[in-house]
Amino acid sequence: MTALARLYTRTGDRGQTQLAGGQRVAKCAQRLECLGAVDELSACIGLACALLREPPAFSDTARLAVSLGRIQDELSGLCADLAAPSRRKTRIAARHVTALERHIDAWTRRLPPLRAFIRPGGSPAAACLHLARTVCRRAERQVVLLAAQEPAAGSIVPYLNRLADALFVAARYATQLGGREDIPTSRRQDQRSGRR
Repeated sequence: MTALARLYTRTGDRGQTQLAGGQRVAKCAQRLECLGAVDELSACIGLACALLREPPAFSDTARLAVSLGRIQDELSGLCADLAAPSRRKTRIAARHVTALERHIDAWTRRLPPLRAFIRPGGSPAAACLHLARTVCRRAERQVVLLAAQEPAAGSIVPYLNRLADALFVAARYATQLGGREDIPTSRRQDQRSGRR
């Protein structure tokens, strides 16, 4: 790993930044919107992990934090794919989507059936994961918009789509691990919004 003599370079002071391939783009470019949303997503997951990490090291809570930490590592790879659109070999592939599906299935087996819409919240870690889910959906929308304009790696959209589902289930699981229960939304509110 290369050590940086200093963090600031001043090269972005005019509103541009450099992609991995050397191409300079405006900081408001769609590809940068995608990178920013994924970075924000990883930060939200990191906050959840910080709230989940507690002894004993082999508890279900610690295992959930480890799984989420691996997802953060995958998001770093996803950012690398976004930052180097001309690279042929991508870091996020179909196997990563399948792994998320395995997480969803494993966590769902530990939860009671979902019978109503629930409020985002639960434990502090669960609230962070619900927030991460909404940021993930925004990142997904941004990448779909990018893909309509220029190349985007093939597995990024399926990965983000599945990750949003995984984060919803992880939030419910974190609520349970925190000794709390899902809070259903008001039935009256569901009827007002047309939901059943």
